[in-house]
Amino acid sequence: MLGIDLGKNSCSLAGLDAAGAVVMRRKMTREGVMAFTAALPACVVAMEACCGAHFLGRVIADQGHTVRLMSPEYVQPYVKAQKTDDRDAEAIAEAATRPTMRFVTLKSEAQLDLQSLHRARERLVLARTALINQLPAVLLERGITLAKGRAVLMRRLEEVGSEGLAVSDRTRRLVEDLLEECDGLSRRIKAYDDELAAVVRSDEQARRLSSIPWVGVINATALLAAVGDGSAFAKARDLASWLGLTPRQHSTGGRTRMLGIRKRGNRYLRKQLIDGARATLPHLAAKPNAMGAWLQQLLARSHPNVVVVALAAKLARIVWAVLRRKALFDHGTVAAA
Repeated sequence: MLGIDLGKNSCSLAGLDAAGAVVMRRKMTREGVMAFTAALPACVVAMEACCGAHFLGRVIADQGHTVRLMSPEYVQPYVKAQKTDDRDAEAIAEAATRPTMRFVTLKSEAQLDLQSLHRARERLVLARTALINQLPAVLLERGITLAKGRAVLMRRLEEVGSEGLAVSDRTRRLVEDLLEECDGLSRRIKAYDDELAAVVRSDEQARRLSSIPWVGVINATALLAAVGDGSAFAKARDLASWLGLTPRQHSTGGRTRMLGIRKRGNRYLRKQLIDGARATLPHLAAKPNAMGAWLQQLLARSHPNVVVVALAAKLARIVWAVLRRKALFDHGTVAAA
């Protein structure tokens, strides 16, 4: 067992024998690690799932080794005494030997490309949202009230025009600059959306995910980047739990009480699925089918936010089923009364 504590420039290595004793400690660069593992006989190489781990893991896997990636929070309990790079490497190797340890699946380069594209798009969306929130605030200080929402705001400003605003010349130029910047961000976001749509058209798994009516292009590609073929999850509940869509449980006095959802897991995917569920809830609840009846029963006894999360968890389970069965979504299953 070889444990590697990854660093930006240098890495610490700790080798364990079959009995679990430390028989080797080294410190070398990332290039040195790849050369070192290339000369080793086939063994298990363990690392924390951090920046650069997936690339190095693919290189080491191609050399014939078994790569095991773990979440850093699962490695922390095995660190002895004060934290050092050597002790971290030893803890990584020891944690990888545990039979109940949970491992992270290696991501392909295509998955990392999709993930980076989503992160860049999210950054642009946040920047555009900040601009749109700033515009009404600037105009409200001048006695001009505008409605909320990007579409409503932009349409109102187009109808009035910067010349129709009763503001000073300097404020008018500022509003024009903000609108121009917002248009530029929208064009860049549209370009990313077109690229993601092209991925859905060319990738079989993405097409399967997009066949689910309430998933869409953005969620389909985000799920593809994070989940892949879904083989890392043995059950549909495992995927919902990994996304943080299952409730926490608190047991006391022999009674179990259900609490709110977890804040762990993939935050971006959880937000995307919950936003998608919130947008489609009224439409699905109005349908005269099994899904609509289930949602109506939930709405009758629970808060709408609870129903939204429950619907998002069901979407995650449907996603798992579509990926594992390698088939398109069956619309007849939902339509059946």
